[in-house]
Amino acid sequence: MGKRIAVVEDEPLLQQNYSMALKKAGYEVVVYETKSEAEHAFANRLPDLVLLDIGLGNEQEAGFEICRGLRQQSTQLPIIFLTALDSDLDIISGLRLGADDYLTKDISLPHLLARISALFRRLESLQEAPNANAIHQVGSLEIDNERLSVKWSGTLVDLTVSEFWIVNALVSRPGHVKNREQLMQAVKAVVDDSTITSHIKRIRQKFQRIDPTFDSIETVYGMGYRWNQA
Repeated sequence: MGKRIAVVEDEPLLQQNYSMALKKAGYEVVVYETKSEAEHAFANRLPDLVLLDIGLGNEQEAGFEICRGLRQQSTQLPIIFLTALDSDLDIISGLRLGADDYLTKDISLPHLLARISALFRRLESLQEAPNANAIHQVGSLEIDNERLSVKWSGTLVDLTVSEFWIVNALVSRPGHVKNREQLMQAVKAVVDDSTITSHIKRIRQKFQRIDPTFDSIETVYGMGYRWNQA
């Protein structure tokens, strides 16, 4: 049985298009039309990935609320917003809530399938990490590739899949600048500059909730970001 993808979408034609393309690619597909349907289903069983619209029926921010709930259930479930809303505010809001990707509905189906495949490859790469290299310690940071976890001074940091890869990339060479293109490659998905910026901001916020003095991620203006060992 292929991986199970949940499509949360209220437009019948789009439901059909997404379902057909995903099933043809070998995925199992379940479709939910409303916020209540999706939340009830997710409370009983989480899928392997969620494609999530923002506006559902008369509920204009239903997708944001579903995403918030999903992140409380799992920090590593891949979540992709697939919506008609393309303002910077909506994109930033979606990423701040913990989505791994934010796509607009004008994306081609082959491109959508490629983004989904990239997210699954990242999860598989983490799960297949060799035991000998499972723990990576840099100052107060501990990355456990086997348990898919990050700790700061012994406290767990709840990172999404994309955030995990960004931290991994920065920590791989402390003190060396990683430009946005390199971080995009680490995420293994095609994202734009604003998406990387939003991810970095969210990562910092998560560390700062644990340690208000956290400043290990430095912005090098005009170049990118680097991890300064603490």
